[in-house]
Amino acid sequence: MRVSEYFDLNRTQPSLDFVDIDIENDTPVYIDPSAIKNLPGEWAEQSLEMLSTFFESVLDALKEGNQERLKELLIRLQEPNETHFGLSKGKSRGRGLGPELVQKICENLTASRAAQTGILQDLEDTALFIANIGKDIISDVTTNVIRGALIAYTQSVCAMYGIPLEDGVYSGLVWDSIRRDWVEDYTRLPVADGKPLLLVPKIIVRYDLHLTKEDFFRRHLAPALQHAELDNPASKLVKTAKNGQKYVSKADVEAKYGGDKTVVANLTYERAEIFQAYKEERRQNPSPPLTHDELSRATGTPQVDFDKLLSKVLSIPPGSSDARRYHDAVEALLTPLFHPSLTQPVIEHDLNEGRKRVDIVYTNTARQGFFSWLTRNRFLCPYVFVECKNYTSDLKNPELDQIYGRLSPIRGRVGIIVCRSFENKNAFMQRCRDVAHTQKSYILVLDDDDLYALVDEVKQSRMPMTDIVDSVLVDRPEPQEFRFLHERFRELVS
Repeated sequence: MRVSEYFDLNRTQPSLDFVDIDIENDTPVYIDPSAIKNLPGEWAEQSLEMLSTFFESVLDALKEGNQERLKELLIRLQEPNETHFGLSKGKSRGRGLGPELVQKICENLTASRAAQTGILQDLEDTALFIANIGKDIISDVTTNVIRGALIAYTQSVCAMYGIPLEDGVYSGLVWDSIRRDWVEDYTRLPVADGKPLLLVPKIIVRYDLHLTKEDFFRRHLAPALQHAELDNPASKLVKTAKNGQKYVSKADVEAKYGGDKTVVANLTYERAEIFQAYKEERRQNPSPPLTHDELSRATGTPQVDFDKLLSKVLSIPPGSSDARRYHDAVEALLTPLFHPSLTQPVIEHDLNEGRKRVDIVYTNTARQGFFSWLTRNRFLCPYVFVECKNYTSDLKNPELDQIYGRLSPIRGRVGIIVCRSFENKNAFMQRCRDVAHTQKSYILVLDDDDLYALVDEVKQSRMPMTDIVDSVLVDRPEPQEFRFLHERFRELVS
């Protein structure tokens, strides 16, 4: 049974911001710290601060030869069963991050040339050079270190989705980035079958790590070793082609050097610039978040059904008596439509110390497509604000003034109004253009027909690019491109 079923949320994975885990068994995904580094927003910044201060503390202890401090930092790491991530058979029981393994990791870190020479800079680097550390351990360590941020996230989404919280739940050890030490307390968390749960944003989970030893060796280190072998007259790996040209095969290099992390660490020490180039290349090409289909496979849940989500919105009668239902249905549609460009929705978010409220606030996490284009072109939108109006009549100036009042140079200048229909849509669109030109605030309006067009575009973008209709290759929009929104935005600024 999954979280959505246990707490009767009446939602499936696509309309949830967190991974809809099984409350007993593991889900085969992992938290990748590299994914957190590439995220904007306050939550990601807080998590990154926890990760960086923790690993800096580990590196400082290694440099100082302070074994007591190193063990104090690492021995407190626990098996985080509350997230239910990994590959445990049957009920979740951790991936072995217990005292014996932590002791081995301490010993391996202490003996590693990578740690001694400064090659290690980030937690995820250890998966390349330190024995006994793989994606499961990196995920477990990350969970431990950002536990405080995950607790805050869990409490936030529980408030949004109506998941009950229990008082007095042991927090587990939480990393304090200011004191640079572990602390513990009691907190409020959801509990299923007597066991606490930690919910994780689906945008930070992956099937594998972004940095892997195999990828680094194959694409960066092996070519350098091939050249080194060719320059070595005594090399036994050098072969001669039929045309007389000398060569060294990558397979032979991998067979000789590629299996042992200690060997890879020593080779990298002599070629530190290659590792830095690899990390920079990976930084510029971050791993994409899991798609709806990938999350569906990982969680064993139904695939996204945009038609069903749209039908639920359109079936709600206009009018104030159904405003709340409309609000919830719109968010349940927009969250999967805009994934992974807009994430971490907060419903009825307080602004200005509670003096104003906005229906939905999304964090802009886009790396491509329309919402990324806005940022690149300096249309400020770290957050995107959405107002839902289930009116029976046309929107007027007060509705425009309401969302305009939510926007600011700090929070962002882009908002969306979702409403039902217009008798005179052009008149309201002209008011939006006036605000765009005079106030540099950009408000997109989406009525029922627009939602239908947006859903149709997203459905088309999910179809294979090789589809052919009447012997012509179909021009499919790229995911997250949102040509419809581009066109609507051009109308604002024209």
